[in-house]
Amino acid sequence: MGYIVTWLIKLNEENTDSKFSMNDLKRMDRREAIKWMLTASAALSVLKPGNLRAAPAAAARGYGTDPNLIDPYKIGDLWPLTFNPEQRRLAAALCDVIIPADDKSPSASALQVQDFIDEWISAPYPEHQEHKKIILEGFEWLDAESQKRFKMKFVDLSDAKKREICDAICDPAKAKKQFAKPAEFFSGFRNLTTSGFYTTPEGMKDVGYVGNVALQKFEGPPKEVLVYLKLD
Repeated sequence: MGYIVTWLIKLNEENTDSKFSMNDLKRMDRREAIKWMLTASAALSVLKPGNLRAAPAAAARGYGTDPNLIDPYKIGDLWPLTFNPEQRRLAAALCDVIIPADDKSPSASALQVQDFIDEWISAPYPEHQEHKKIILEGFEWLDAESQKRFKMKFVDLSDAKKREICDAICDPAKAKKQFAKPAEFFSGFRNLTTSGFYTTPEGMKDVGYVGNVALQKFEGPPKEVLVYLKLD
């Protein structure tokens, strides 16, 4: 795969509508989700210290060939996806806590980042399977904590109550001791969410990334840059 990244990934435009509902989560094309997963894994570093930890070395056994991205795929053609409907709704809700809609871009769930995460943790590669365990255990904790605090499932909470729970686990360095493992989960899920979001056209536009654009002329680096580098 290397680091030559194919940035232009076509998404289903109907899901970027501002009326997108958590109860009407449409699933994106399977081949596009796999392309997106591979693009994000090459473009951004998901595994960082203290986040989704690397899996231990795997035994020397194969898990098949990598996907052929020319062919169309249906669910189950390559590997079964992980999320059941309730987990998928929870993933979408948590994605939107991390990246809500604003005046510059749609929310993470409107861009179907939850499907990117589902594809990521469902892949048969050892480190992805370790991520799957962390995320599913994190989902169980979120719902248990929501029931403990508010007698409701996480997806049914108000935005303020969702943020209240996430605020307790959003910084592993500051989280209370009893929240150490949930903080590890949240940190890793946040990395996957941002990796998925910022490798979409909408996410790249949000940060002003334009890619390789032909210039009519090049006048050199700005003078302040040359001065800073002591090259002027």
